[in-house]
Amino acid sequence: MRYRVDSSRSRFIVQAFAKGLLSAFGHNPRLAVRDFEGKAEFDPAAPNAASLRMAARVDSLALIDDVSEKDRREIERVTREELLEAARYPEIVFQSAIVTARQAAEGRYQVRIVGDLSLHGVTLELVIDVMATFDGDDLRAQGGFPLRLTDFNIRPISVAGGLLKLKDEVQLSFDILARAPRE
Repeated sequence: MRYRVDSSRSRFIVQAFAKGLLSAFGHNPRLAVRDFEGKAEFDPAAPNAASLRMAARVDSLALIDDVSEKDRREIERVTREELLEAARYPEIVFQSAIVTARQAAEGRYQVRIVGDLSLHGVTLELVIDVMATFDGDDLRAQGGFPLRLTDFNIRPISVAGGLLKLKDEVQLSFDILARAPRE
């Protein structure tokens, strides 16, 4: 079956981590990817033939932490414009190449997806472990994975003269709902 990601009922979160002398006063920003789309193919009779393609708009990253509106605007601006250079690299794309799945229970599969992630002008192979639940017209995928910013030629941000920096590794987590199109 073919599925289309329902971004209104899905979440994709990026968690960054502070380091440096002032990191105790800094914050570990969590940003939600608000504008993304995707297509998946999955057949419970042949789960290893599954495929996935996802695309996200860099300018849709929105801070979800409780901070002042001024701080929110600045963190989002720095993330979009300086860190990820959204004007130059507006989209992040993941395309699966190999999918292996093992049924864990009725309608539940442990899935490993190997594919190419294109981010900030760099494309690298990425391995993502997912727990997928198949329920007729709905396919839900949950999981997470780390990324090192420097692998994608992204320089972690430093503020306050280098006393507060972002760590090179960020953690991504997702809970994606995809639905079969209704005829």
